[in-house]
Amino acid sequence: MGRIRRSFSAEFKARVALEAFKEEKTLANLAMEYKVHPNLITKWKKDLVENAGKAFGESNEISEAEEDRLKIPLYEEIGRLKVELGWMKKNYLNIQSRRKET
Repeated sequence: MGRIRRSFSAEFKARVALEAFKEEKTLANLAMEYKVHPNLITKWKKDLVENAGKAFGESNEISEAEEDRLKIPLYEEIGRLKVELGWMKKNYLNIQSRRKET
């Protein structure tokens, strides 16, 4: 029977890769400490360095078209709520005037 393959969270990979990037400990020491193969740490470190620019890039900003697409349902909801509020005010005044008559 084969070994069950372990999976690691992104947070764990980032923590280990950052420690490897600092180079305060050797890969062998980090591998023993975190119980992973040194090749994995090397791969995670490489991935960290290659993708570091994405943290500060434009990928975090949404496009104007995407922003407009997100705004449309919100404006529709605002319009619906305004109509509802107007209807409630009108009917409230009608109810109040009927109560005064009785």
